[in-house]
Amino acid sequence: MKLIPKKKSKANAPRRRQEPQQRATNDELTERYSFQRNRTLTGSSSSRISSPNEGGAQLKSPRVHVHHLADTRRRIGGVLGIVLLVSLGLYLLISQFTAKVAVSVKDTPQTSVQELYEPIIQDYFGQHPIERLRFLASSEELTKYVQTKAPEVETIDLEPSSNFATSHVVIKARQPITGWTINGSQQFVDASGTAFSRNYFTAPGVQIVDNSGVPVTSGQAVASNRFLGFVGRLVGFSQKRGYTVEQVIIPSGTTRQIELKIKDIPYHIKCSIDRPAGEQAEDLDRSIKYLQQRGMTPAYVDIRVSGKAFYR
Repeated sequence: MKLIPKKKSKANAPRRRQEPQQRATNDELTERYSFQRNRTLTGSSSSRISSPNEGGAQLKSPRVHVHHLADTRRRIGGVLGIVLLVSLGLYLLISQFTAKVAVSVKDTPQTSVQELYEPIIQDYFGQHPIERLRFLASSEELTKYVQTKAPEVETIDLEPSSNFATSHVVIKARQPITGWTINGSQQFVDASGTAFSRNYFTAPGVQIVDNSGVPVTSGQAVASNRFLGFVGRLVGFSQKRGYTVEQVIIPSGTTRQIELKIKDIPYHIKCSIDRPAGEQAEDLDRSIKYLQQRGMTPAYVDIRVSGKAFYR
């Protein structure tokens, strides 16, 4: 009996001999398994028929589609709103940030002050980086720091600038009421008695020559408000009587008396700050007229004592 070998089926063939099968695509799988027997479809395509879990169903009615689109728009709108808020916050922070400064002096025609004050201000912000945000900056502390190197500065204000990340620094300079010659150098003094060397206003007509020998530097108070007020009143009363005061001299060894140098008068007038300025202006006028009537030219006239005048 001849034995015929049984042919092996292709299904039992080794994997390496099997013909490669092509995988189905997603579209083919969807089409193949979407509507099969014994498969339950959820949802409804009719707006009149409600079904459980309509939002997650396979079939969606137009009403559910509208709800789905509304939810999508709401989520996108929320994300855009957050992005806009964050962008606005960053813009506000950057607009308040001081990376550069534009410096100007208030009420003066001076314009070339940028190179003079910008390094000082940048040094201050370098030591206080948090104050580069303008709403956290202290104008008082900035003013005090700048005054240590530039005593002619009275106040400083930080204002927004049209340029991005730039602050406008507005400097109010001290206005001198008199000039003061100290140790041979020209200084100016404002109403507070503070001395400074850089003046942005018209030079004052009255010059004070300090021969007292007291060492003074810029930025320090060289005189009290009482002293400066006395000088200002005495000069004003003298001008009302027709006299022009050119110099106020503080003699050596005292700070309680002054000597006036009056235009066209060859001698000095000694005055005391302990007497009222108006009374001394009257005595000054009487003494000068008395000496002029008699053609006398003394070396000086002393009116420090009330009701009396001494001359030599």
